Amino acid sequence: MTVINFRCDDETLRALDELGEEGETRSDTLRRAIRDARVLRRREQMRREAVSVAADPADLEEAKAVTAQMGALRAW
Repeated sequence: MTVINFRCDDETLRALDELGEEGETRSDTLRRAIRDARVLRRREQMRREAVSVAADPADLEEAKAVTAQMGALRAW
């Protein structure tokens, strides 16, 4: 395991203490916070991509065409 040192200001130290769970070391808290931040960043990227695709006129037209074709195939 790699050891990383950083200078922590008072505000960051308070945030670290606030994020910590009972029985968790600061190192555990930092590892969890970094993993959580990665997950949040990926989710935000996926959200932005979904918004972009949803606003794509060509994609919207194709979806309408597929919906119309599928409607014609309905059993009733």
